[in-house]
Amino acid sequence: MIRPDLSDRIALVTGSSKGVGRELLLALADCGASVAVHYRSSADAARAVADAARERGAPAATTVQGDVADPDEVDEMFAAVEDELGAVDVLVNNVGPFAPDHWEDISFGEWNTVLQANVNGTYLCCKRALPGMRDQSWGRIVNIGYASSEKGLVDPKNAPYFIAKQGVLMFTRMLANDTQHDGITANAVSPYVVENSDEFPEDLPRGRPADFEDVTQAVLFFLEEGSDYISGENIEVDGGWLPESV
Repeated sequence: MIRPDLSDRIALVTGSSKGVGRELLLALADCGASVAVHYRSSADAARAVADAARERGAPAATTVQGDVADPDEVDEMFAAVEDELGAVDVLVNNVGPFAPDHWEDISFGEWNTVLQANVNGTYLCCKRALPGMRDQSWGRIVNIGYASSEKGLVDPKNAPYFIAKQGVLMFTRMLANDTQHDGITANAVSPYVVENSDEFPEDLPRGRPADFEDVTQAVLFFLEEGSDYISGENIEVDGGWLPESV
């Protein structure tokens, strides 16, 4: 079981009031980090996660609200974390909505929302976190991708999501190159189907979706002390799945 020592570290996980984000944040609390639970509209759920994080061993836990695609709100989010906990050491960019329907049937606003939240949200949060990480010559960034986008499979229903996640992976590699001398690593974890998904494809290689721990263990690997030479990489948490087109 991977369990890095994150004592005296401060972690922010975007979209951490529920689902995978919630489990990622609680895993960081288990490792001794002080944590910031980010939410956009689920204030009660976020407070419950913060309470659970304290029970799991987090020295401190707070909640922060904001739209990750809005530069001003991102700045306010990070300022609030810095005021209460200190500069963010560990950033996990987990926010990433799907499109509701086939790409031809959604509005431009729906298309743009998916790209904005996934790509611009990751960009804005990374940009805001970097000064504090550079000041202390240490930082860990993990961006959540999607296995299908890395393998070139684009389902017409969720085309903007796959396109956005491919952009996230490209940005991660650029960020790793740009921070290679700063004591900062930037990596990605890309699940395929996770246990909270509404529908499960019939071709899952293990006969089941990934569970939350499969994803959290991949993220925690990048936070291990022995992983500090690894940057710009992507772990696909997909059970060995390959699309028919490959």
